[in-house]
Amino acid sequence: MKKIVTLSLVVSALLVASDSVELNKLEVVDTPTSTIVKNIAQEEIQSADLGEALSKVVPSVTIIRRSGIANDILVRGQKRDNINVLIDGAKVCGACPNRMDPPISHVLTNNVENVEVQEGPYDVENFGALAATVKVTTIKPTKETSGDVNLNVGSWDYKKASATASGGNDKLRALISASIEQSGQYKDGNGDDFAQQVKNKAPVANQYKSADENMKAYEKKTFMGKVFYDVADNQELAFSYTANRSDNILYANSKMDALYDDSNIYNLEYSFKDLGSYSEKLELQAYHTDVRHPMSTEYRNASNGAMGAMVNDLKTDMDGLKVKNSFYVGSHKLMVGADASKRLWDGSIYKQSDVFMLKSINSVKTTNQALFTTMDKTFSNIEVKVGMRYDNAEVNTADVAAVDNNYNYLSANIFATMDMGSDLTYSAGVGKSSRVPDARELYNRKSTGALEGTPDLKHVDNYEVDLGVEKKFEGSSINAKVFYSMLNNYIAYNKSQTTNMFENVDARVYGLELNGYYFLSDDLFLEAGAAYQKGTRDALRNQSGTNLADMPPLKANVKVTSDMTEVDTASVEVLASNAWDNYDAENGEQHLAGWGILNLQYKRELGKGFDAMIGIDNVLNQNYARSNTYADLTLLGNGANTMLMNEPGRYMYANLRYSF
Repeated sequence: MKKIVTLSLVVSALLVASDSVELNKLEVVDTPTSTIVKNIAQEEIQSADLGEALSKVVPSVTIIRRSGIANDILVRGQKRDNINVLIDGAKVCGACPNRMDPPISHVLTNNVENVEVQEGPYDVENFGALAATVKVTTIKPTKETSGDVNLNVGSWDYKKASATASGGNDKLRALISASIEQSGQYKDGNGDDFAQQVKNKAPVANQYKSADENMKAYEKKTFMGKVFYDVADNQELAFSYTANRSDNILYANSKMDALYDDSNIYNLEYSFKDLGSYSEKLELQAYHTDVRHPMSTEYRNASNGAMGAMVNDLKTDMDGLKVKNSFYVGSHKLMVGADASKRLWDGSIYKQSDVFMLKSINSVKTTNQALFTTMDKTFSNIEVKVGMRYDNAEVNTADVAAVDNNYNYLSANIFATMDMGSDLTYSAGVGKSSRVPDARELYNRKSTGALEGTPDLKHVDNYEVDLGVEKKFEGSSINAKVFYSMLNNYIAYNKSQTTNMFENVDARVYGLELNGYYFLSDDLFLEAGAAYQKGTRDALRNQSGTNLADMPPLKANVKVTSDMTEVDTASVEVLASNAWDNYDAENGEQHLAGWGILNLQYKRELGKGFDAMIGIDNVLNQNYARSNTYADLTLLGNGANTMLMNEPGRYMYANLRYSF
């Protein structure tokens, strides 16, 4: 049955695809280099997890299931530092080397206005944009007094309350937003919660203590405040602060859980317009982000031993400065800029909760300085954009047994779009981008003291070609993209080694993406998408396999929405994936069965500012896993196989919103 559903989805996705769609205020815009999802705060209110929300509407995005929340993302089979995540232009880095606090988790859907997933090596404005950049833009304050209050409940004792208020005048505008959220452990299609999944698949030492088996999966509180001030008619000052406070987050298939995960994002921006012939717009930005993440075995049976609870207490700070100036020279639109950043990353391992043992990451500092420029030019029916960036980066550590590193590299790209008339557009691009190894890949130490990192890693280069075509018809549209990426000195994890487990190796990734929509009638609308990628690499030391890890199989989504009346809307959504047959078995990955799930949703405007929504995800209560077990994550196992984390089973939810 799953295979039939999956194949039908693929056929549907091949028949339809999308350019720009507005659906119940959620708008998906597909451009030659990006997919933009707009108005997320208003529509994606059944879950606070931004990564999960994106995976439903952007075919090239897949989540890596880590918990009930804070799930990481793959874009075209790339993750970690191979993709950039920016929140209002500020780069946020997680502190956990095991990716329990990925960058995408430090902002919630109720605060997000739109997200641009920019695929390929075409971002020259930001440090480390190797294979994709995910640009998150949060909601902005308004002049008019406005706001909303949301109350949300769901299966497994899920509860969330959030509120936003905004207002001001022509000179000053302000916004505040806050939320509180908690959930019990979700149950998979077999009816097993986190504790039972671990009990079924992991050694006794890694199982939850009897007293902690029924713990909540997490508790989370957030706050965001913004002030925008028009200093003059052509000058604007903007300041924002975002705080995330998460407590007792359970990561079932890891050896540790997070005692808490706290982050702060400070962002200051100043812009000038029309300063003269050589400055149409001048933008300045300064930001600071920090994350504190202690993870512990406190809730597991292992903490009953002589070593007590083991704690890996990690923290990271990121500071950035950027200036860019846009202007015209004749018909050429130019932008020139410079940015600099400094990241500090430090971690310490303790036994008995507070007795120091060793440094896991020993005060690593990564600094970067860069110059960048872009030029836009239109020739008749062809639009051309050229970009270039030069980086100098240094990575220094206090670990006397390891070496410091210095990296210099040039990135460049050219992208052209040709309007052929008759609603037909072709696009083509070629580019090169790079990123440096991070502190974990270079210097991380295990609890045994063994050096997991490889201190002499080279930086990674991505050489990529992208081709696209878009065709619009009356009431429908199709958009197709193909890409081929050559990754020189790709950083792969080598499970066969006992130390220096990260290794440079050449790799290749290619893929296809489709998006589309079709108006079945005035009140019935269909949208669909699909993505496929495949990756290979040269063999690692003492290994023979060539499958590149983290390459999800063909994934597709189809959604049909009916505007039943002026105040009632219903939707039927199917998400599916083929079996994960091409995987890196020597480095921990395993075969995953194909799957398909059905989601239903109903919305109604109640009047006087109120609206309500109810829904059921995974209606048929399918039991499945979509995240593989690549050994670059430390996951539980029973000796034969690494533990797969099953996805949630049938999930029912309801939301009541009041807007003013």
